[in-house]
Amino acid sequence: MRAQSELEIRILDMIEPVAAEHGLDVVRVRVMGGQTPTLQIMAERPDGTMSVAACARFSRAISPVLEAEDPIPTEYHLEVSSPGIDRPLTRAGDFSNWVGHEIKVELGTPGADGRKRFHGTIVSEANGVVELALKDGGSASLAVADMNKATMVLTEKLIQAARAKAPPPGEGDEDEDEFAALGEELGDDFDDVEVDEDEDEFEDDADGEGFDDGDEEDEDERN
Repeated sequence: MRAQSELEIRILDMIEPVAAEHGLDVVRVRVMGGQTPTLQIMAERPDGTMSVAACARFSRAISPVLEAEDPIPTEYHLEVSSPGIDRPLTRAGDFSNWVGHEIKVELGTPGADGRKRFHGTIVSEANGVVELALKDGGSASLAVADMNKATMVLTEKLIQAARAKAPPPGEGDEDEDEFAALGEELGDDFDDVEVDEDEDEFEDDADGEGFDDGDEEDEDERN
């Protein structure tokens, strides 16, 4: 689920070594839109945190790789962000971190009962299988490998959990200072943005901190 299309898988392979150098995990890569697509990259630290300054550093680090490899030959828009509070769950192991919280899941193909979409509370995750207590009653055992999409549901409980994971006051000052310095260096090309999710019934209600470096130049301009 981190990358779905061949293009997204290719981009993930390109940027993952850079993420590792920066101590980051790539949560998801998506190429969305039409004539001028958006390349959306979500990343986080192993502890699940991700500052705006870290997004900016990562964006600057992967830009030369993307320019050299040129996976999207047309003009496109690059967005780098944290997963946000109502985050996508894209990897085996993600679900066990959020036991007791609500998620929505969409399978790639309907299960044996013909059902494709599920809404419930995570009970457990083991061996790549997630146990859900469904909102409409009953339970479901869903393999992560069969999922097309899984997203946290924004609840008061989730908000409180996110606040509990936030760094103590003052701990992020160094990142904030670097963020300000980056803003001065990049000028108009530097923009703190919210990242839009896919437009379907599983659309997220809130997104994470992010860095938007503006439109990428087209191939002719880069050359």
